[in-house]
Amino acid sequence: MRILITGAAGFIGLHLSKRLLDQSCEIIGIDNLNDYYDPGLKHSRLEILKKYDKFRFEKVDLKDKESVDKIFETHNPTYVVNLAAQAGVRYSIENPYAYVDSNLVGFMNILEACRHYPVKHLLYASSSSVYGGNKVAPFSTNHNVDHPVSLYAATKKANELMAHTYSHLYGIPTTGLRFFTVYGPYGRPDMAYFSFTKDILAGKPIKVFNHGKMERDFTYIDDIVEGVVKLIDRIPAGKKDWNERIDDLSTSFAPYKVYNIGNNNPVPLMRFIRALETALGKEAEKIYLDMQPGDVIRTYADVSDLERDINFRPSTSIEEGLQKFVDWYRDYYKV
Repeated sequence: MRILITGAAGFIGLHLSKRLLDQSCEIIGIDNLNDYYDPGLKHSRLEILKKYDKFRFEKVDLKDKESVDKIFETHNPTYVVNLAAQAGVRYSIENPYAYVDSNLVGFMNILEACRHYPVKHLLYASSSSVYGGNKVAPFSTNHNVDHPVSLYAATKKANELMAHTYSHLYGIPTTGLRFFTVYGPYGRPDMAYFSFTKDILAGKPIKVFNHGKMERDFTYIDDIVEGVVKLIDRIPAGKKDWNERIDDLSTSFAPYKVYNIGNNNPVPLMRFIRALETALGKEAEKIYLDMQPGDVIRTYADVSDLERDINFRPSTSIEEGLQKFVDWYRDYYKV
């Protein structure tokens, strides 16, 4: 298999690419290596992948349509996994246009490339953020997701709508992957588990929003990758007589599907902090603050269709996953 992975120098991109390379797949990785967070970490991830003979890397920004088309024309990928995006809920309030460029224009260019250079299956990163202000939990792919609370969430919802349109008009099989709070080694420095670790080790206080009254469905990176790999060749087919009154809203008359990939086990923020303190062997000084704009109280994934379709559900506990992250962090940063 020749698989194009966008955002290959990103957190999930590294782990997914490495897993597929270990299975002897040929990977074409693209990334714009922007400076949203430390580019040095992105280059470190790339160095791991460049050790593989079957890995090819192109520095490309998805909003550059001509370059995207050229990669499809040159490499003729069989499958595409679109992980490239401008991430971060809070940053979307400060710099909204970055999300339009990457998450909307960039994804449009991927869809157009898949249209003109046909692929067997396009998988793309969506997010648990699409559930926005929803109150019913666990969050099901059969729930309405029309009430986002951040521009980031709105762009991810838009990606799902755009994918559905191209699945319908051009028969491109698409699968959306609603990831729930992914964490682990080589993770993103803007995520709480990463910044908390840095501050605790430095003896600095950590900011605990909503006074700790929050829950997150933390999902360890290996579980995310396992789910994505199992879905790559599970190509959705449309159901001609699909009816929204009786059929799952994550399916369609078009070759389209959406899955949650989460741990199905929301962890209270204070339990998460205690697990991190245990892994670090050091207690955190805490500053309790009010809720931040664009944030939500809880995320909680219903993964029943993931279990049904690929016989898999994430299972790594927060204690186990954070210990693995801390071990990596100490080694990588020589702390």
